[in-house]
Amino acid sequence: MKRVLLKLSGEALAGDKKTGFDEATVTEVAKQVSKILEKDIQVAIVIGGGNFWRGRSSEAIDRTKADQIGMLATVMNCLYVSEIFRSQGMKTAIMTPFQIGAFTELFSKDKAVKKLSKGTVVFFAGGTGHPYFSTDTATVLRAIEIEADEILLAKSIDGVYDSDPKVNPEAKKYDSIAIEDVVAQGLGVVDGAAAVLAKENRMPMLVFGLNEKNSIVNAARGKINGTKVTV
Repeated sequence: MKRVLLKLSGEALAGDKKTGFDEATVTEVAKQVSKILEKDIQVAIVIGGGNFWRGRSSEAIDRTKADQIGMLATVMNCLYVSEIFRSQGMKTAIMTPFQIGAFTELFSKDKAVKKLSKGTVVFFAGGTGHPYFSTDTATVLRAIEIEADEILLAKSIDGVYDSDPKVNPEAKKYDSIAIEDVVAQGLGVVDGAAAVLAKENRMPMLVFGLNEKNSIVNAARGKINGTKVTV
């Protein structure tokens, strides 16, 4: 394993507060990523915006504008998490597909790969830069562009289930499942556009619970108590 793209759920970063940031949770993420870097594994990160914005809050808001608000929520998340990473001694860079003054850098594959090769953690904020595409799609797209070996999906639940474990206590967790079956069964691991991208470009994913002890480190080593999504 040389390079991974870690997708962090915005809700998971909020901890028990369900909104905003939980610094202890983010600090623990930073410590785990630092350990991965010590193993010479390059790390890029995409963060969702669900701890601030969950799509259209009102029919009065245009879908395009709602999605733009969501993009900015991911920028806020990356700015915050990046600073916590820096406090743990790591070098970071934040890239967006659109200009935001001096806050971030404009995304470039070549620049991103160069930074990663020098041990910098690169955050990809702002989604794809276009409405109607989620951070799932941005995650798979950036992983393909930087030629990551695998996507690590750190979620608030610990894997892929055949039904919602919050609703059905008898829900069964898969150890491994093909991306085609994820789509066919509507399991919602990633959205349809992201699933197609992953399948066509053979980008595997590991889905696991962020809050399990050393879950990110273990996932980077291929040891998870979650689900491997094969392509």
